[in-house]
Amino acid sequence: MNKKVLVLAVIWVMVFALTAFSNSSAQAADKTQSEIKEELRALYGENKPITDGNYDKSLAVKCINGTFVGKKTEGVIAYKGIPFVGKQPVGNLRWKAPVDFVPDDGVYEAYYNGKSPCQIYEDSQVSSLYVQGEDCLYLNVWKADDGGTKKPVMVWIHGGAFTVGGTVEPREEGTNFVKENPDVIFVSIEYRLGAFGFLHLSHLPDGKDYPDAQNLGLMDQMMALKWIHENIAGFGGDPDNVTIWGESAGGDSVTTLPLIEGSHKYFKRVIAQSGTPVLSRTIEQSIRDTNEFMEILGCKTVAELQKVDIDKIVLALDELEDMRIGPEKDGKYLPLDPYEAYANGAAKDIDILQGCNKDELNYFVVVNDGIEPFLEFINERMVRNFTVLTDKEKALIESFCKDIKGERYEQLCRLYDQIWFIAPLFRLTENHVKAGGKSYNYYFTVESSVPLMKSGHAVELSTVFNHPEETYVTGRRFDETFSKTMRKMWVQFAKTGNPSLSAEISPDGKAHEWPLYDLENKGVMVLDEFNIHPSKESELKLLDWERCYFLTKYFCL
Repeated sequence: MNKKVLVLAVIWVMVFALTAFSNSSAQAADKTQSEIKEELRALYGENKPITDGNYDKSLAVKCINGTFVGKKTEGVIAYKGIPFVGKQPVGNLRWKAPVDFVPDDGVYEAYYNGKSPCQIYEDSQVSSLYVQGEDCLYLNVWKADDGGTKKPVMVWIHGGAFTVGGTVEPREEGTNFVKENPDVIFVSIEYRLGAFGFLHLSHLPDGKDYPDAQNLGLMDQMMALKWIHENIAGFGGDPDNVTIWGESAGGDSVTTLPLIEGSHKYFKRVIAQSGTPVLSRTIEQSIRDTNEFMEILGCKTVAELQKVDIDKIVLALDELEDMRIGPEKDGKYLPLDPYEAYANGAAKDIDILQGCNKDELNYFVVVNDGIEPFLEFINERMVRNFTVLTDKEKALIESFCKDIKGERYEQLCRLYDQIWFIAPLFRLTENHVKAGGKSYNYYFTVESSVPLMKSGHAVELSTVFNHPEETYVTGRRFDETFSKTMRKMWVQFAKTGNPSLSAEISPDGKAHEWPLYDLENKGVMVLDEFNIHPSKESELKLLDWERCYFLTKYFCL
């Protein structure tokens, strides 16, 4: 990644409304991770046990592993930082499967987010500036204070390439969403990231005791879903009507979780924004990346790795090229070929709403600090990864690029739109539908005002969470009626399995019949800021079936 860190003072003012960190850009860039963490400890609120019985019983919910007391804001009660494991994955539990939660009669505050997972601090990730720790397996619940029961549950799994991100991101805070949609329960969950959640270790001399290390992040997500299934009724949620929902690596997660044995009892629907199992690696790739990672740290065994400082582990991962860590297709926990699993009906009883943005890769131009660094980033990937392509396949790719009008970076943006987002989306959809599953697809076209961003990756997030004030990706506030209509579609899907809206319930007063994807018409709902409308993939020409669809057989080139 190795991106420049923006002025911390700007972020603090925007997020925490504080002035204590009004440092210059140079001062901020000079801070070590340890120094930043020490400063954060003074700001970080930590949930504590309530032992004197002095708490508002109307804000308390009894769960298996404790009674948790939330805080109410504008008619919405938030319960933050609830542990969903019996023991946090620290010490000798590092690189081990999550420990199941156990009965507890204690009463605890649920006022503050748990720690963010260990990660490099980023200019665009507020979660990385929050206090971090390996003891990060917590979730948050938002509910309307209306006494309702059996409400649909929407579980958010954040993105971040499986290496960054967290539930503390302001744009993903749930109060506004639930205030507007009090008929749902909203939950967000944490999971181990990077080397702590997706590192293959079993091939090392002492690695046999770590058979799950390569997929711990997904196991964490499964444990969170188990906790939700067994406890959400106490918050007014329906454990039999759960939708898992994510973007980017979160979208990858929610389209991978249905392939895990036993997962379907925890959810019945999926909303995947700009994410498919495209980031899952083969066993060989995982071993290769682990070996390179170990070489960076000068370690040969897990025992040696256990002695390395957490910050050094995080920084070593940052030396690896972006998007080289994630779930492993190990043939045990995950199938060797996720697309084939979909074709074989592994998720045919799961309803899916999925889609992508018009200019996904433009986001990566912006976060890589402009056109030249972006070209360097992509060219490095092409030099290393395109060696697996045949001459004919390379010719098809070059032919595709030549047909894109514009500069070289624009050609590569559109190519990687196909590789990372569009082709995997349609392959998953086609296989799911062939097996008898239901899929509703969308194409988001609203553009940011940030230079070069256009309708890039993640520009829709502040819209779907009803945080229009979070404009650091959008650059502006999107149309209010459009935004509310889009959210209503998401909620309607979670409630019924169909995102279509009648004129009576649609915020824009118009009926929106969302076409169910079928193999002949390939229907797509275009989410245009001023013209939401159904179309066909053939009319939109989203996917180059001849020159790019075959790329789905390769891992995230």
